[in-house]
Amino acid sequence: MGRFNYSSQVKTEVEDRALAHVQVAIGNKLRRGESFFFTWRDDASIGDGRRSVWIHPAADLDFKYYGSRAPAMNRTWLEKLAHAANSTGGLFIMSEPHDEGTGAIETI
Repeated sequence: MGRFNYSSQVKTEVEDRALAHVQVAIGNKLRRGESFFFTWRDDASIGDGRRSVWIHPAADLDFKYYGSRAPAMNRTWLEKLAHAANSTGGLFIMSEPHDEGTGAIETI
């Protein structure tokens, strides 16, 4: 289980494999200077609601992984995350789909 930190106040736990894919999707958007919303469901311990943050190139982001190995990237998942990030609804964490691409791509 990893952790996504936005500024110094917003933190959420995310499974390491999902977090690695989200990091690539966010990095690709920010590399192009694009801003977007990132939304996730809060844990029941803090109210079980939804939280959205506006991700922008100057945002203070931190990705903390508890596992020591970087996962192979699922190209199909990355494409679906990128599509979501480019939509009006913004990026959200979704279940990993079967990789329909050419297989694993380099790790982060």
